[in-house]
This record gives sequence, C-alpha cells and structure tokens, in this order.
Amino acid sequence: MGEIPRKRHTMFKKEDGTLYREQVMGTKGFSGIQSILYHHYPPTSIVKSELLKDCSVHYEGQADLAHRHFYSHQYTEKTDAVMGRHYLLGNEDVLIGVVNPTEPMDFFYRNGDGDEVLFVHYGTGKVETMFGTLSYKPGDYIVIPIGTIYRVVPDEGDAKFLVIETNSWISTPKRYRNAHGQLLEHSPFCERDLHGPEKLETYDDQNEYEVRTKSRGFMHAHTFNHHPLDVVGWDGYLFPYIFNVDDFEPITGRIHMPPPIHQTFEGNNFVICSFVPRMYDYHPEAIPAPYFHSNVNSDEVLYYVKGNFMSRKGISEGSMTLHPSGIPHGPHPGKIEASIGKKETLELAVMIDTFRPLRVVKQAHNYEDVEYKYSWK
Repeated sequence: MGEIPRKRHTMFKKEDGTLYREQVMGTKGFSGIQSILYHHYPPTSIVKSELLKDCSVHYEGQADLAHRHFYSHQYTEKTDAVMGRHYLLGNEDVLIGVVNPTEPMDFFYRNGDGDEVLFVHYGTGKVETMFGTLSYKPGDYIVIPIGTIYRVVPDEGDAKFLVIETNSWISTPKRYRNAHGQLLEHSPFCERDLHGPEKLETYDDQNEYEVRTKSRGFMHAHTFNHHPLDVVGWDGYLFPYIFNVDDFEPITGRIHMPPPIHQTFEGNNFVICSFVPRMYDYHPEAIPAPYFHSNVNSDEVLYYVKGNFMSRKGISEGSMTLHPSGIPHGPHPGKIEASIGKKETLELAVMIDTFRPLRVVKQAHNYEDVEYKYSWK
C-alpha cells in the first residue's frame, strides 16, 4: 500500500531530498513473516517515556474441578477498546475477556507481547493502524499482529468485543496450508475471505501523541512529537486483517464430526474455532448432538454469540463456559434425543481450546452461574 522504493534497504527520498525512515517489522527474529514500512519520522523518536500501571491479572485460588458458566453480558461498563477490557480467563499463553467499546480511544495502543484477536459480537466502527484503516462489523475477527500501533474508533451505538490476547502469534491452521503457506482446497475459507486495510491514511503533523504499549505485564506510555500513523507505504506479509465468521464454510459429514473441523486460527498452545449455522449429519441413524467426551490435555471455552446452541440449556447471548480437562462433558439432559431428526442448527459461537489449564480471574465471580456444574443431574 502507498509508495515504496523499487528495492528494499535503498534510499527513498522525499521531495525536499530528505530520507523516509525504513522499518523492518517481523516475527521470530528475522526468520518469521515480516513487512517493511516507510515513515516520515523515525519510529524510535519519543520525547517522554513512563510506566503507567501494573497489568497483572489476579486469579482465584485452587477451586473444585468443575464446569463453569459466566454471564459476560452482565458486564455493562462502556469504555474504549483497550482500557476497559474485562478479563475472565487466562494462562501463560492467552488472556480471554470482553470489552464494550463505545468510546473512541484518545490514545494509540500496541501490544508488545503477542498478537490480538478482537471478535466483534456487535457494533461497527473502524480500526486506524500504521498499516491502514480497517472497517469492522458484527461477526468480524480483527487480527492485529504484535507491535502494531492502532486506535479503535467505534460508531455510535452499543458494541461488544470478545478479546483474545496472546503471548505468541495467530495464524491459519497448519493442516489447511500447503508448503508455501497457501490455503488448500479443503480449507473452510480461503485468502479472498481475508481483508487487509482498505486505505492507507498518512499523517505528517508534529504534535504530541501518546502511544500506550502493553509489555512484560505492565502498561507503558510513550509520547511522540509526531503522529504515529506517519507511514507513506509498506509491503510484506505481516499486517492486520479481518475475517468475518459468515465466510467460514462449515465442514459437515454423514455422522457427527469432531470439533477440530471448526478450527479457524491457531496460536502457541491454543486454537480458535467457529461454530456457525450448518446442515446436520445425514446418516439415517445419525445423532447430530455431540457425544460425551473427555477433554484430554485441553480446556474448552465457548463464547455464545447468537442462536440456540443445540447441546446446551440455560445459555444466553454473551455466555461463556469453561469445560476443564480431567473430567468429561457433553450435551445437557434431553439434548441428544431432541437433536435426532433435525436437519440444521442456527447456532453461532466462538470456541477457544487451550492445551495448558486455564485459570479463572477473580472478578469473573461477579458474573458466574454457580449452579451450572450441577445442570446435568
């Protein structure tokens, strides 16, 4: 996007003869994916640096091993997309929470620890980034790479994001890609379903701007004497993009298919899956509801977006359930029999499976359905 020189690491001059400032932004040292950006000003030129606050998450002590249910819609505080994040679950690899982003950010932000995924439950708006501007709508997964400076500007009205913060990377599932990284024919989506920035907006003004950086468990503030979105051009493979859940084409079968068919993204020690409206199994004796299963080495989180989730009772939009490893889980009483003969489901949910145990954040107790663990009796 924008203007770039013909070859990398060569002189790229402005009209007045001064140089644009080249930045190589990549992952895994210099061996991962990367992009090269060209700035009006050095991205290192700050005039003030300060420590803002401790971002430590406080987890509950050891509790009984049981299934948990949280009504995240009961968290109603309306804030910007970053400072009002309300975390419910987490471990060494991922933090999971919600936010109601109705206010525009009066600062810019970057996550210095890992990639982020913001799933738009409802609301519209735009994300202004150093790579360009993306417009979002309900059902969008907004994938933001580590180190990306951005600002969320919501439209008027109610809004809610499911927030997934990582200490690693977000990518498409390995089994759906060939050796060159291209999505294969049996993948439930392809490259044309992924939408990068729509336009590159470049700012050349020299006032003071605050960029808040989350890193090492703390929030830091860096003040620039120029606009942080001063990129005039970039190219490469590292950039923010949007994938809408309506573009996920579900894989179905003659008998019940296991949850990995719903996988949409993966990170280090976790995956993200999309349960979307789909046709049911078509074997004449098929049971569409899932069988009871033990989560072996995996904790399962489900965030319910809309529809009637066919294997659950007592669930509402915004519910979040945790089914931990070590004990089996499955459909609520009556749901197996009720599914027989049904042709389709209209459910929509996001699932996060982690391969290290999740812990419950203390503040999540305010929204917990404490009787959920007994709802199979």
